[in-house]
Amino acid sequence: MFKAKIKADILKTVIDTTSILVDEAKFHITPEGISLKAVDPAHVAMVDLSLGSKAFEEYKAEDLELGIDLGKLDQIMKLASAGDVISLDYKEDAHRLVVKVANIVRKMSLVDTAGMPDAKVPNLNLPAEVVVKSSEISQGVLASKAISDHVALTADTDGFELSAEGDTDSVNLKLPKDLLVSLKSSERVKSLFSLDYFANMIKAAKSSDAILLKLGNDYPVMMEFDIADGNGHVVYLLAPRIESD
Repeated sequence: MFKAKIKADILKTVIDTTSILVDEAKFHITPEGISLKAVDPAHVAMVDLSLGSKAFEEYKAEDLELGIDLGKLDQIMKLASAGDVISLDYKEDAHRLVVKVANIVRKMSLVDTAGMPDAKVPNLNLPAEVVVKSSEISQGVLASKAISDHVALTADTDGFELSAEGDTDSVNLKLPKDLLVSLKSSERVKSLFSLDYFANMIKAAKSSDAILLKLGNDYPVMMEFDIADGNGHVVYLLAPRIESD
């Protein structure tokens, strides 16, 4: 059983956060809430998302898995206004998810989850943790996209830096410790990342005031932020681009 009602903007955030990496996702439904873990086809990035039952207007569920085509669900969400409440009802006998938006009812076929592996979040002990305002880092990403396809993230005991190098131009966002929400770094660390992936992740985090970045030397970046007024949480992991000597 799964019956729930949720605000349109929260469900839209879940779709947008996940669909930047995958077209389909396996949702784990429990009485406490929903969660998913998914890796993009290139195995460069992954998302780990959880949404507690308190994020919903109404919520009743038993343990089950639902394979959802995110494109189909996004099509339905285009019918919704910001203040709408979306009804979700899983019909086990027909293996369909019934989605109601205002007076529109869509019976949506589900995806077979048998071929969807369960992604595992690696246990990374990264030496630097930076909490930065999402508006600040969004500006740095926007400036970088004009000149490069990759971005370098650097942290040390004094601050955080985002930089991009093009053929002729460069961009640098340098935030000293007093302009960050918080900073923990015992050493200088730096890693290079695909700007396309990183920019999409930052865009997905726009609803959050602050973003936690965990960094190492030529290690994946772990990005974390809250959604649904703190009743949900998102973790992204992005593999680094290793610079050749």
